[in-house]
Amino acid sequence: MKKILVVRFSSIGDIVLTTPVIRCLKKQLDVEVHYLTKSSFKGILENNPYVTKVHVIEKEISKELIAQLQYENFDFIADLHANLRTFRLKKALRVSYKSVLKLHIKKWLLVHLKMDRMPKLHIVDRYLDTVKHLGVLNDMKGLDYFIPKQAHVDVNRLSKLHSAGYVGFVIGGQHATKMLSTQKIIEVCQGLKEPIVLLGGPEDANRGHLIEKAVGVRVFNACGKFKLDESASIVKQASWIVTHDTGLMHIAAAFKKRIVSVWGNTVPELGMHPYLSDSSSKMLEIKGLSCRPCSKIGFDKCPRGHFKCMDHKVSDFQI
Repeated sequence: MKKILVVRFSSIGDIVLTTPVIRCLKKQLDVEVHYLTKSSFKGILENNPYVTKVHVIEKEISKELIAQLQYENFDFIADLHANLRTFRLKKALRVSYKSVLKLHIKKWLLVHLKMDRMPKLHIVDRYLDTVKHLGVLNDMKGLDYFIPKQAHVDVNRLSKLHSAGYVGFVIGGQHATKMLSTQKIIEVCQGLKEPIVLLGGPEDANRGHLIEKAVGVRVFNACGKFKLDESASIVKQASWIVTHDTGLMHIAAAFKKRIVSVWGNTVPELGMHPYLSDSSSKMLEIKGLSCRPCSKIGFDKCPRGHFKCMDHKVSDFQI
């Protein structure tokens, strides 16, 4: 084989979780590894030295893209998204392929009937199963994330207090039921002794301001002030990380950070917990709730109205 196309359209964390496939393909087969993703996520991959070329889509797979991919003459497709669009893509390219198992029925059983039939495999291992028949094995080196030099953040830009070391606290999340309340984050920050840098997108900036105001100068609100690669640089330089189930959680795992990951309506059994992070990392869950997990993704608010799954003890956040 000379060229392999890896396909994963979104999102940040999911794409970072595919990086062992990229690295193992390149290093073990010495092939060109091309990657197809959404244009908004191209930046995650274009600094990866194991990727030969990144191809992008906007919303749909166009005729122009099909022609471009046909011209590349791929030998194999590792379909790590496995949806209707990738089905149409594989049909158009007529190339040998293997798709990741989505395990929809087993996920449904876990979420709706609380019957855990999920394999005890991380999603990374399920991704690697798509290329196992090619002789590719898991090198157990974990995830990759490559930060370009121009995105390196000098922590002296934050404050003198934070330049000597800090805890990175990722306060954002894709859904409200995957995030601690603002008041709970304030309580956790007040319980930590170290300086803290809050991380998140522009949508988290107002919450970050409230937390910063309540806790004081030990907290620096970086939410919305840095691009993804810059936030990754802040994560890389942190002493350790507190995070919800987010893309930055997986980026922290790529840097082998000590991680306290906080779980609400989703559960690690779905196979998306931090992969090969520091051995002292821990996952915070409130077990024994009959309503948990209530979703494999998340909701805008707790379906039951009590949000008990995020009522973690402040003392649990110490590492």
